[in-house]
Amino acid sequence: MRSHNIPLRKKLRYKFDNLMAKGPAALIGWLGLLSILLVITAALILTVTGFQQDDSDSLSFVEAAWGSLMRTLDPGTMGGDTGWGFRIVMLGVTLGGIFIVSTLIGVLASGISNKLDELRKGHSFVVESGHTLILGWSEKIFPILTELIIANENKSSAVIVILGHLDKVEMEDEINLKIPDKKNSRIICRSGSTVDMNDIEIVNPHDSRSVIILAQEGKDPDISVIKTILALTNNPNRRKEPYHIVAEISDHSNKSVAEMIASEEVTLVHTEDLISRVIAQSCRQSGLSVVYTELLDFDGDEIYFQEEPQLTGKTFREAILGYEDSAVIGLLNRNGNAKINPPMDTVITADDKIIAISRDDDTIILNRNKELNLFEEIISGENIEKIFIEHTIILGWNRKACSIAKELDNYLGNGSSITIVAEEKMVEHDINILKKKLKNQSVEFIEGNICNRELLDSLGLQKYNHIILLSYSDSMPEQEADSKSLITLLHLRNIEEVTGHDFTIVSEMLDIRNKELAEVTEADDFIISNKLISLMLSQLSENKELKAVFDDLFDAEGSEIYIKPVTNYIKTGVPVNFYTLCESAARKGEIALGYRINEFSHNSEKAYGVVVNPKKSEIVTFTDKDKLIVIAED
Repeated sequence: MRSHNIPLRKKLRYKFDNLMAKGPAALIGWLGLLSILLVITAALILTVTGFQQDDSDSLSFVEAAWGSLMRTLDPGTMGGDTGWGFRIVMLGVTLGGIFIVSTLIGVLASGISNKLDELRKGHSFVVESGHTLILGWSEKIFPILTELIIANENKSSAVIVILGHLDKVEMEDEINLKIPDKKNSRIICRSGSTVDMNDIEIVNPHDSRSVIILAQEGKDPDISVIKTILALTNNPNRRKEPYHIVAEISDHSNKSVAEMIASEEVTLVHTEDLISRVIAQSCRQSGLSVVYTELLDFDGDEIYFQEEPQLTGKTFREAILGYEDSAVIGLLNRNGNAKINPPMDTVITADDKIIAISRDDDTIILNRNKELNLFEEIISGENIEKIFIEHTIILGWNRKACSIAKELDNYLGNGSSITIVAEEKMVEHDINILKKKLKNQSVEFIEGNICNRELLDSLGLQKYNHIILLSYSDSMPEQEADSKSLITLLHLRNIEEVTGHDFTIVSEMLDIRNKELAEVTEADDFIISNKLISLMLSQLSENKELKAVFDDLFDAEGSEIYIKPVTNYIKTGVPVNFYTLCESAARKGEIALGYRINEFSHNSEKAYGVVVNPKKSEIVTFTDKDKLIVIAED
């Protein structure tokens, strides 16, 4: 093809543009070359012409080159020059030097500025190993970071790397504001897409110790989680060893898809199912959410696994009473299967690990021939008759409401009822479906604004055994939904004062900061959705074997945590140690975990009276209103 005649000026301009586009390194190279040419040219002119300063000897080429170079870098050097031939040559060198040096300074400044911008964007590679990697950014990240920082306190140098969609500096500023004390942990932020393989490569997942995948905020957050799992596990550059990945899934319908692609590398936390179960169980047992929080966070007692050769051949019941500062709750076999509260006569084998609640892994110390000093005379076999028919009201609505109702159906007798009060007419469709799935509860729907005092007064709340307050998390921003819950809580407490009727209220909050405001209402239990999910993700990122424990503990089938009257186990009003309570519970096929003192049930500073894993030899005097925390079949 015949080319057009392009003017030389345009060709030179084109070459110049291409040169400028090559970046600072190329420009610095060309400027250096120009400097060398300028210095050599001036030195040759001085050598050939013999120009020199008055009253001085002729210059060699090297001396002339050195003098030219000095005047290129420092224009003030030529102030004392003499001899007009010499002056004219040096003037040319100096003017050329001013142009070259000023341009070089501009190029360097621009290059440094561009590099800082690049660093600000957070696209540089992370050269770390053994780090905890968090893919995604949401409000859950702050309690996760807090828990990981606590878990890392016994490590000399711990690193947490975050890949989020926000600007790197913005993420760092928010973390510094909310978590000023990072102890011995370093937090590194990078900006990018969690579904892009190239962006994921930046945070070096191949050398990570564990990976936490957070769902993005939006209508269908599970899609981003599934795509992130695929981008991580199907990366052609992935490592040969299995990843340790923990991911959250909110919609039950997406769980099977995630499990299909996850294989054994990914531990899934079904968030909707988890919160629904905790709310359903907590509404029937005041203080239960405090127990769950105590077990799930790293600040206090946690769940550990430990081999105990000295227990080989002994029964599980003997193991329960074998520890002063730890509570044995189950066994983990060689295949990774956990059994919480197995039959008391189960014989422990050499392949079994005990599952224990303890302050730390080094506090699980087996008693050796210690005298237990059981208070046999006050052990009671009394059982209070259980109430099977219960009436529950749910104020507010989100998609967890149906799951909560179905979870409650596992515990209630036929003839129970559930009333749902919400503003949205669209919930009627879900409620009609729910009616067909419930066996023991009838369902009633009332449309209305739960913040309306007249509506609340008209509901006759005294007839309900339990009140569940749900946030409008599906249809409102987080703060607006929590504000609506706060207003409703204030109304409920005022109704309680006016009527003199004590309500059992479980309230769902989204933001942990709003819990502190809500505590003035003295609600029995606050379920902080984001925090509970964050605690679970943090625990599983540190030890994936805990998934088997949590699955068994939160499942309606099998043993669960219950808070029962202490009078079912001992006679009250006399001093007793916790060994005696453990023995009484064991005779019923149950495990005693702790207790709740009714006097402090509304005192947040004393954990609402909840004590998990107390020292077993400690003497306590219980009243008829106090409760025992146990793991039992029902």
